[in-house]
Amino acid sequence: MADNSLREAKFAIGQVVRHRIFPFRGVIFDVDPVFANTEEWWLAIPEEIRPRKDQPYYHLLAENDETEYTAYVSEQNLLPDETGLPVRHPQVPDIFEIGDDGHYRIRNALPN
Repeated sequence: MADNSLREAKFAIGQVVRHRIFPFRGVIFDVDPVFANTEEWWLAIPEEIRPRKDQPYYHLLAENDETEYTAYVSEQNLLPDETGLPVRHPQVPDIFEIGDDGHYRIRNALPN
C-alpha cells in the first residue's frame, strides 16, 4: 500500500522565503519530505510553536539583521519573500548562480 501522507513541497530549491514568526529570510538549498533532524533539536523548540514532523522541511542559507547562518525550517513556518532583495549569505555564490531575472539556480544544474 502506498504512503499518501507525503505531499509535494510548496517551495522550491532556489526560492527566497521568510520565516512566518521570526525575523529572518533565506534561499532554499535543500528539502526533506518530512522532518529529518534530531529529536533533541525538535524538542528544543517551545511546545506552543513546535511544528509538525509530517511536512516538508527546508534547509536555508539564512540571514537576519545581524548575521548569516543555515536554518532548518518547517513548511508551515515559511512564506514567500516578496522583497526582491538578494540574499547576502556568503555561501550563495558557492551553491547558486543568479540569473538575469534574479532567480537563484543551482550551479552546474542540468537544464530541464
